[in-house]
Amino acid sequence: MGNLRDELSRRQVHPSQAIVLVPFAQLIQEAKQAWVASENLPANGAVFVPRFESTLNWARGLGGYTPKDGDLCLDAAFDAITARSLLQRAGLSEHIAMLAPKLLEAAWSLAGVAAAVAPERRIAWGAELAQTLLAGLSEPALSFEAAIGRLALAWCSTSAFATDHLFQAEPKLLVVIDGFQSEPLVEALALKLGSRCTRITLHHTGNGHEGVVNLHAATDFEDEAERASACVIEHLSRLPRSARPIGLVALDRELVRRVRAILSGRGVEIRDETGWKLSTTRACANLTALLRASRRNASTDDVLDWLKNAPAFLSHKVTLGSSPAVVDQLERELRKAGLRDWPTQPEHAVGLGEPSRQCVFAANLLLRRLAEGRTLIQWLGDLHGVLRDSGQWTALAADGAGRAVLEALKLATFHDAEVVDTFNAADLDARSSYGMRLAAAEFAAWAGQTLEASNYSPPHPPGAQVVILPLAQLLGRSLDAVVLAGCDETHLPASPEPPGAWTPLQRVALGLPTRAALAAVAKKSWDCALSSPRLDILWRTGESGERNMPSEFVQALAHQLKLRQQESTAQAGQGEAPLPVFAEDPRVVVALQANASHMPSPSGQALVVQRLSASAYSDLRRCPYRFFALRQLQLSEEDELEAEVDKRDFGNWLHRVLFHFQNALKEEGTADRAAQVHLINRAAQQATADLGLSAAEFLPFSAAWPRVRAGYLDWLDDHVETGHRFEQAEVWKEMRLGPVTLVGKLDRLDRQKDGKLLVMDYKTESRTLTGERIKAGNEDTQLAFYTALFDVDDIAAAYVNVGEKDHTKVFAQPDIVALRSQLAEGILEDLQGIAAGKAMPALGEGFACDYCAARGLCRKDFWSA
Repeated sequence: MGNLRDELSRRQVHPSQAIVLVPFAQLIQEAKQAWVASENLPANGAVFVPRFESTLNWARGLGGYTPKDGDLCLDAAFDAITARSLLQRAGLSEHIAMLAPKLLEAAWSLAGVAAAVAPERRIAWGAELAQTLLAGLSEPALSFEAAIGRLALAWCSTSAFATDHLFQAEPKLLVVIDGFQSEPLVEALALKLGSRCTRITLHHTGNGHEGVVNLHAATDFEDEAERASACVIEHLSRLPRSARPIGLVALDRELVRRVRAILSGRGVEIRDETGWKLSTTRACANLTALLRASRRNASTDDVLDWLKNAPAFLSHKVTLGSSPAVVDQLERELRKAGLRDWPTQPEHAVGLGEPSRQCVFAANLLLRRLAEGRTLIQWLGDLHGVLRDSGQWTALAADGAGRAVLEALKLATFHDAEVVDTFNAADLDARSSYGMRLAAAEFAAWAGQTLEASNYSPPHPPGAQVVILPLAQLLGRSLDAVVLAGCDETHLPASPEPPGAWTPLQRVALGLPTRAALAAVAKKSWDCALSSPRLDILWRTGESGERNMPSEFVQALAHQLKLRQQESTAQAGQGEAPLPVFAEDPRVVVALQANASHMPSPSGQALVVQRLSASAYSDLRRCPYRFFALRQLQLSEEDELEAEVDKRDFGNWLHRVLFHFQNALKEEGTADRAAQVHLINRAAQQATADLGLSAAEFLPFSAAWPRVRAGYLDWLDDHVETGHRFEQAEVWKEMRLGPVTLVGKLDRLDRQKDGKLLVMDYKTESRTLTGERIKAGNEDTQLAFYTALFDVDDIAAAYVNVGEKDHTKVFAQPDIVALRSQLAEGILEDLQGIAAGKAMPALGEGFACDYCAARGLCRKDFWSA
């Protein structure tokens, strides 16, 4: 400010007549405060402040800029669709999905250079550069690179920019405060104004570190985040609330977001000047969930994800025929039926109740409005309507990130959280590219590209204690301390990789920063950080199991510290110096009292058991706590719809096949092998359709199916020849036993030659395991339980092992009536114990615990002896 004041005095320019360009917009307020502070005026004294501006702020103040159709306007929504239009006109329609993001990136990287060319010379500039830019790209293998370069240059050279008005500006004095890197537009303006422009350097020119520097080598990501948070909290604890803020440098955005979350949990006020991509916000996820759900091939999980974020379907009012309970019921029924593909025709979906069908019908009414191709303007209008009808609009408009999403897609304009303007097609009609017709997938790609290219910055609190900022923007800032996290070789390279796909020669020709220039900026930024009064430097030594090295800057600093320590120790006559001492862990150690975890032993007395299945009673026998958690509390987990097909799916499929086959065979009554093969193949197709399995997913099991089919039909011939007669399949039975009702679905019910009833259960496990079940006697309760569903003594039971490798074999259970009597006595005794308040400890062992859904509840892995 002193140099600026002297320059104004020497040139006899009043402060109000000067334009002062700062390197970045965040310095504007800092500069104003520094100017006022340098006046040394009494309270309420008048102060004339120069116009501190960035180039964009200055241009906005001049006003009058309205982008033409097809201009590169640095607005992701407009530019993304223009990029698609340019590629389409260039004959690259088939590659738009791949090339549109690359074209947008290339054009945006050129925008600063193109804007520095006077508007009247811009087209000629583009023509002059075209030959140089495309040299060496004539090979067919480089045709896409050549097309991107040619289109990006043509786009930029024919566009008008918001800063074009600056070429007509005639300030009495333009003062350029130079930062670490020159801006092409500033250089062009300085050249145009000549003697009416002067420059002041703000570079830090100190050598080495000047304040207190602490080095922290963390072990991993979470350790680094916690240490960085502790450093910030430590600085805040020793400073008064009115002190200057603490700087947190965003080298690693993922790490800084984790630090921000920790600090926010401690109530720290944070101003984030870097923001994050809109595509990573929850608001964006809510909107893109709708777009995914509207696809023709949407999965059930996709649509359920949308329904759970659509308030209209979660309202307790009668809205769209749904409610939270209905959505939950719908999810349970869809998962139970295994419907991985969303039922577009709910009237044909198997396993859905009437409330669920109504919910599916209401959801499909909305989703169909986004199913067909249309122009972009029509897409936005229909998306606006569906968001309103689903209740998502209100939720998005009430959230800061949600408002940013709506604004980015041109669905609304907001001011101070109030809607200024909602979607209006007339506002976009002037842009011919918005009349482009897009398929549903193309519209989703455009929306995704727009949101990926847009940033969201949360509102700045008035009294921020911490400022998150880029490393280069430490220049000129008044900060009490700086925390520099992520100083590893990946996130703080001494020679950064230039952004974009331009080659080194192209960067020189275009005037883009070269690798050497970026390395110089990185070095100046590092030196500026070292000038902070207090500086904490953190990095992690490991990343995903691999060793992680500190940045070259950190290694050089550590070497300097070592030499300085050696000199200090030698002067004190203390002999050889030790290695540099890193800072102690800033985290506060909190002593926690050990609270041992023991085997749980709850009582299920208050949860009356009214119905009991074979699998439920098996749980009770294997582990009382498992029965308590999964059966009495009903905490059973939901099945995943998108899981890969496994052995269990094959078993379910085979049960459906045999159900359809045996019923069809009973009706046909044929003994011809060819006819039986035809019937069982038809049953296999029907079972595949029932379970929603695709041929690709079922390929591993379909390869074994001919062998399984032949083995089963061979067994069936022998079974029929011995006088057995099929009666029913998948029979639902209930039987009262004292205070409880026994329930179960039987795979198969036959009659033996002597008229005795035969209860059969299919198994697709190994023969050895089925044989062990029979040997276990009363330890295996399944067959005994099934026979307890019949009030007859003339009954038999057997397992039918339908193996993939071995042929089908029957394992009969001897003395089943005696085992049934023992089982009934055991059930009554166990239920009496539960009713009397008997403890239900977690006694499971071995196989019962390996695949138990309640293991996370009993916490067996954490018991203390």
